[in-house]
Amino acid sequence: MIAYIQGTLIKKDEDRVLVLANQIGYEVLLPAVVMETLNDKHAGDEVAFHIYYHQTERQPKPTLIGFNLEVEKEFFQRFISVEDIGPLKAVKALDTPVRDIARAIENNDGKALQQLKGIGKRTAQKVIATLAGKMDKFALIRKGEAPPPAPAEDFVRLVLDVLTRQLGHKSTDAQRMVTEALKRNPDITGPEDLFDEIYRGEQFA
Repeated sequence: MIAYIQGTLIKKDEDRVLVLANQIGYEVLLPAVVMETLNDKHAGDEVAFHIYYHQTERQPKPTLIGFNLEVEKEFFQRFISVEDIGPLKAVKALDTPVRDIARAIENNDGKALQQLKGIGKRTAQKVIATLAGKMDKFALIRKGEAPPPAPAEDFVRLVLDVLTRQLGHKSTDAQRMVTEALKRNPDITGPEDLFDEIYRGEQFA
């Protein structure tokens, strides 16, 4: 299965690109939020994508869906776990930054979700019912690429690594967010609780 592609951009279309890697041309479908980051890319430039590989019995032809960040791919996988949202529908819906979608889910903002392409009122309700309470990490994503995460020795280090390596925060900002969160709630004992407290603090920053 293909999980990552790095190569030369051959062609850009409205919702997909053709990438040459190891003498093979790969057609990669891109959500609008990913395609926007390629505005300054032209044929011959180097590109790289984290790939969600989609193939089923009903759709035997493989579809490669690309993301700039591994955490965006992780969000996509959770998003398509919602009833009535398949990979192709999700690709069209992601025309808003992932962090904004995640915050809308955490804030139970169905109206904001209905602004996504192909997401009506009923589907927005299903998204909130399925994913609310699980989006804190994604709500902290910053724009721009980031390197993959490194292993952590404890939950504080893990959270710092995710903030800097996956979510794009500067190390000084990440340290500040963690320190302030632990001051507000010194009883935190795990990464999920720490992410929750960081998210609550950043909402009012």
